[in-house]
Amino acid sequence: MKKRLGIISLFILLFIAFIVIWNFSYKKGLEEAYIPIAEEVPVSTIPSEKGVFARSEFALEYLNMPIDEEHQRSLTTYYDNRAYPGAPPSIPHELLKGERGIGGKACLQCHQNGGFVEKFNAYAPVTPHPELINCRQCHVAQNTQTLFTDTNFSEIHAPKVGVNSALPGSPPMMPHDIQMRENCLSCHAGPAAPKEIRVTHPERINCRQCHVPDIRELVDTEIFTRTNTHQNE
Repeated sequence: MKKRLGIISLFILLFIAFIVIWNFSYKKGLEEAYIPIAEEVPVSTIPSEKGVFARSEFALEYLNMPIDEEHQRSLTTYYDNRAYPGAPPSIPHELLKGERGIGGKACLQCHQNGGFVEKFNAYAPVTPHPELINCRQCHVAQNTQTLFTDTNFSEIHAPKVGVNSALPGSPPMMPHDIQMRENCLSCHAGPAAPKEIRVTHPERINCRQCHVPDIRELVDTEIFTRTNTHQNE
């Protein structure tokens, strides 16, 4: 009799445990799923560095490419196509009706690798960021048929060429921000590059090994005089 009661008690305990476990699992199943996000270990890297090498496969072609004197761009036309230095250039040519300029279907056909465009009798500038395919989000078509309202906007002077070296004979520093302009060869090499800033050594593809951003702060200081602490007796 005692043995039978022990077996029955064991089954009752197992049944109660089953009910408790099933109830706990059922409630957990009703909760929203959650995947813990692993914390990333910070790595001391500069992501913009990799953009320098984006067009390195064309470096030797740029080096041996003849200069087309009749179709050279200049810094004057380069800045005339911008509202201010550093602004996205406007689109100086006509667009197809309804064209929204989404990547390879429009703009990148000419501006991904450049080349001479007979329709416009000019070389197409190479974009430094072909991965950003919604071109018309930043680049707008020129509109010279309307009147502009006077504002108090002060003109920003463009960087000058030949005065960006820290020391005489040292490599010139970059007078502009690097964001979205990491790809140096897209603007400084090839027939579409403005002649004043066309680099003479595109085969040295690691540009930022020698050229660093210009972060100098010019502060007016008094004339420096050295005090002689040793008085002659």
